[in-house]
Order: sequence, then structure tokens, then C-alpha cells
Amino acid sequence: MATIYRKTDKGRAEIDTRAHRLVPRLRNALILVDGKRSGDDLRGMLGAQADDTLQALVTEGFIETAATVAEPAAAPAVAAAATAHAVAAGPASRPPGTRAPSFDVQRREAVRALTDTVGPMVAEMLALRMEKAPDAVALHPLLQQAVELIRNVRGASSATAYADRFVEHG
Repeated sequence: MATIYRKTDKGRAEIDTRAHRLVPRLRNALILVDGKRSGDDLRGMLGAQADDTLQALVTEGFIETAATVAEPAAAPAVAAAATAHAVAAGPASRPPGTRAPSFDVQRREAVRALTDTVGPMVAEMLALRMEKAPDAVALHPLLQQAVELIRNVRGASSATAYADRFVEHG
């Protein structure tokens, strides 16, 4: 049985406001919790101390169990393929007349995609710097660094997909 975790209202508020000033390990884990990933998926992304990290987020009320489901043997491979496809596909095109996401939303998505792609431990320092960027001008060189980090960890195709999604060209 796989446990699926989701953010609580307190967890969503922490992502938006940083009111509780979570340590980077807990904040990165909280960012990864999306209501779709199983505990096993999260443990694979979090590495050492994953159980302690998830338990701390549950105990402190930032995440909760969304569901417990039977996980077929092929599910991790299917989930990984779906994630890779979503990253490679880039942003969904918006219908005419809709506004582009705000800077805060774009920055949050860029940080999450970086963390999802290379893992929270590898992305930690750069992700923190990206989260502090006050505007697009300050964020741009950090996005370039993220592309290079992804290239070094995951290869050129992953780096290109990230760049196509988050780095404005021209």
C-alpha cells in the first residue's frame, strides 16, 4: 500500500508566506508534496532522512495523508515517464485572452521544476536563491544556472526542456 500525501492549509500557507521559517530540508520536501506522489516516490527524491522529514511535516501539520492506494509494480516507471513527458512538453499554451502567470507563480514553478528534476538536495542552494529573487531581472541569471545544473545532472535534453519552459529567449 502506498500513502499519498498532500499539503494542508498550513502547508500551502507556508509555501506562499514562509511564516513558519522551515529549515531548507523540510521546505524542499514540502514543495515536493503535491497530492499525487506516493510516500515511496517522495522518499526516493528526498534521500537520507526521508522518513524523518515526512514524519516531521505530518507531525507539524504541514502535510496529511490524502489516500492510501495499492501500488502496482509498474507504477514508478509510469510516474517517472509521465513526469519526464510533462517537463519535456513545456508550458501549456494559453487560450487567447488569458493572462500569463504572475512572476511569483512563474518563479515558484521554476523552483519546483528544478527540484523535481535534480532532487531537493542537489537543488537546495540554487532553489533558495531563486525563491529570494525579487523580479524577473534578478531571476534570469539564476534560471541560466539552473539550466546548467540540470545539464550536468540530467543531460542536455532535460536542460533544454527546462530552458524552453522558463528562460525567455530574446
